[in-house]
Formats: sequence, structure tokens, C-alpha cells
Amino acid sequence: MARKARTEMIAETRAKLVSAARQAFGTIGYADTSMDDLTASVGLTRGALYHHFGDKKGLLEAVVKEIDAEMDDRLGRISDAAAGNWEGFVGRCQAYLAMALDPEIQRIVLRDAPSVLGSTYTQPSQSHCLATMADMLQQLMEARIIGTTDCEALARLLNGGLMNSAIWIANSEDAEADLTKSLDSLSLTLNGLLLKV
Repeated sequence: MARKARTEMIAETRAKLVSAARQAFGTIGYADTSMDDLTASVGLTRGALYHHFGDKKGLLEAVVKEIDAEMDDRLGRISDAAAGNWEGFVGRCQAYLAMALDPEIQRIVLRDAPSVLGSTYTQPSQSHCLATMADMLQQLMEARIIGTTDCEALARLLNGGLMNSAIWIANSEDAEADLTKSLDSLSLTLNGLLLKV
């Protein structure tokens, strides 16, 4: 049997740790996850965790990046499948809020990540979201679908509201009801951007 390349072994070890952490953080939460139990569950040592991620926070950051990428992919598919740019933009915003009901996203991305990682998490994640949103808004302005303003400022305003609402929903005692309220408010806000013809 051929020996695995070092890069392949590193990738496998990282993937095992991220998968185990995602399972643990998503079910029992970051604070209650024991690194000894987590590493043992995949036949590795704490040393492997520290070597690849630095510490528990570094592992959480890797898990969040993986989930963020999946969320971004889902949002991309929504806008790609939409009838037009406006419908795609609205669909993305609605879907982002609805994702706050997903237990894994709730616990890892919207509860633990902001409190444990702080700006280490929010800045890179928001930068990508803001750039995507600003680009979509610019296209809507150029197509004369929405009023013209600074697309970056508008993206920051909308993205901040969406993120704050998602965190509120994730921490709510009645998440379904608060999602409905948020979607109603989102509709009112986004419809206010449309150019009146």
C-alpha cells in the first residue's frame, strides 16, 4: 500500500478535528466541549489540535469558516435560481434570516462565535458579505431598480441589520415568531428602496 503524502495526512487530520468539533460545538456548545474528549473521539491527541489550530478558539474559527462558506454557497444558489436580480437579493436576505433557525448555525455561528471570537470572527466574515451585498446593490442601482446612494454604506446598513436580527432570532425564546417579525420588517425596509415608477 502506498504511503500517504504529508499534505494529504495534514488535510485528513484537520478535517477530522473540524468535523468532530463541529459535531460537539453544535450539540453541547463551545464552552462544554472537552478538548480531550474531542481529540480522543477521532483517535488524535491534544497536541494535534494545538499543532493545527493553536488552541480551542482556533478550532472554533475553522469550524465557523466552514459553516460560513456553506451558508454563502446556499445564498449564492438562491440568487442564481431567482427570476431576476431583485428577487435574488430579496431571497438572499430572507434566507439569511431563516438560517437563524438552524440549530447548528444558531449555536455555533450566532451565539458562540460572536462571544468567543469577537472581531476576529466578524471582520473577515462581514468583509466578504459586505462586498457581495455592495456589488448586488450596485447592480440594482445601475438597472434603476432601487434608488441611487452609496452602495457600500447601504450594504453596511442592511448587513448590520440582518446580522443583528439573526442574532436576536437565534437567542429568542420564540425564534419562529421573531423570524416572522423580522421578515415583515425586512420586506418593509427593502420595498422602501425600490424606485417608484
